[in-house]
Amino acid sequence: MATMNELYQSVILDHNRSPRNYRVMENADRHAEGYNPLCGDQLGVWLKLGDGDVIDDVSFQGSGCAISTASASMMTAAVKGKRRDEALELFDRFHGVVTGQRPAAEANLGKLAVFSGVAEFPVRVKCASLGWHALKAALERQDEPVVSTE
Repeated sequence: MATMNELYQSVILDHNRSPRNYRVMENADRHAEGYNPLCGDQLGVWLKLGDGDVIDDVSFQGSGCAISTASASMMTAAVKGKRRDEALELFDRFHGVVTGQRPAAEANLGKLAVFSGVAEFPVRVKCASLGWHALKAALERQDEPVVSTE
C-alpha cells in the first residue's frame, strides 16, 4: 500500500503535468487573479455560475510551482457542480487543513487530503492555497488581485 507521501508525490506530479480545466474561459461571469510574491506563482480563476449559484464551469491558468498548479487543478475538479456556498465551505476546510488549524481526518476532503502534509512546510502553504484564494475572490466578486500572504 502506498504511503501518504508517495500518494502526495504521485498526485502532485500527475496534476502538474496534466492540469485539469487549464484554460482561459471566454464566457465566464466571474474572474479573479492571484499572486504569490515570495515565489512568483500567479494564476487566474474563471467561473461560470448557473441556476441556484451552481458552479457550472471553472478553469484556471497561470504559472507556478508544481504544488500551486496541482492544487488549482484539483480545486477545479472538486468545486465543479457545487453550489457557491458549498465551494466556500470546502475552501474553509481545505484552508484549515493546509494551515494546520484543522486535522485532515475531520475535514472530509477526499482526494484533496493529499495536501495535508503541506502544513508542515509553511512556505508551501501559500502555494497550495493560492488557487483557492483566487476561487474565493471570484465567488465573492472581489476586484483586487489576491496576494497570498499566509
